[in-house]
Amino acid sequence: MHPELFRIPFTDLTVKTYGLMMVIGFMTAVWVIRLLSRKITPDPQLITNAALYSLIAGVGGARLFYVVHYWDQFQNDLPSIFAIWNGGLELLGGVICAILVIVFYLRHHKLPIRQYLDILAIGLMAGLIFGRVGCFFNGCCYGKPTDLPWAVTFPYGSYTFENQIHPFLERNRPEPLLKLPPDYFNYKLYDGTYRPALKPKEFLTPEQYKAVTQGPYRCLPVHPTQIYSSLNAAFICLLLFLFWRRSQHAQKSDSHKFLTSPGCTFAMMFVLYGATRIGIEFLRADNPYEYPNIPLTIAQYIGMIVIAVGILQLIAYSAYARSKRSDKKTPEPQNT
Repeated sequence: MHPELFRIPFTDLTVKTYGLMMVIGFMTAVWVIRLLSRKITPDPQLITNAALYSLIAGVGGARLFYVVHYWDQFQNDLPSIFAIWNGGLELLGGVICAILVIVFYLRHHKLPIRQYLDILAIGLMAGLIFGRVGCFFNGCCYGKPTDLPWAVTFPYGSYTFENQIHPFLERNRPEPLLKLPPDYFNYKLYDGTYRPALKPKEFLTPEQYKAVTQGPYRCLPVHPTQIYSSLNAAFICLLLFLFWRRSQHAQKSDSHKFLTSPGCTFAMMFVLYGATRIGIEFLRADNPYEYPNIPLTIAQYIGMIVIAVGILQLIAYSAYARSKRSDKKTPEPQNT
């Protein structure tokens, strides 16, 4: 886990790995969208502008969803809502807000919305590949303990470690997974300030440090769910691209194949991502259950809604395409 890539010389500023991967993901998405939309856009700059607007909306939406989801962390410290640099974004909220902004942008410029959304779906999944790698380096979005050979062990003090050494009542877990001795908690800073939390590693004795890195108190190995999500995004990106190519060939040849009308690729993204996100969420250990007696997280409920929206879109686009074909086949009345 490397949340900080490097420190800028002569300053206290650091380059965050998560932020860097998000930038790489954004640039990748823009490149893919510009590449695939060359034949339908009158001005490539319109695509770049739409991407910039969606980036701003995406960050704001991701933060908004996080604040609403974890309101108890902010209700007594409202200014911290805007402290994005301290972390706290929910990707799904960012995607939803970004899509809404792009739809309004395309409508304003009178561009073919459904065709652009199809391409946008491919670009979003391409960008998500790198975004989830950023989650891995940041240590968030971690998985449940497992003994699989590809399991990952995160370091002392990481989000995963903190999760394992405390109870998690919101997931019906009254006991910690890793019972750390009391002398790993409660410490004083150099200025005398008392902290009851987990000791930073520089406050540990050599024996304590060895115990949490090589000994019995080492973080339990977990599913690398961030990598699962990255590979899943790559798989969906490939599927959507092939689906989009099929749609393009069908529209050019006017062959009217099943689910090839404009907008179907975008709708398929909802179905595929929603279904796979629900599955991956069962392997994650970070999100609380929304209701105590139902072992499902808010992301899984949203995933169900996303799937339903995608299916409704597919039905609507297919019905619209059939009606258009029927209109073409109906002969015009002749004047006698």
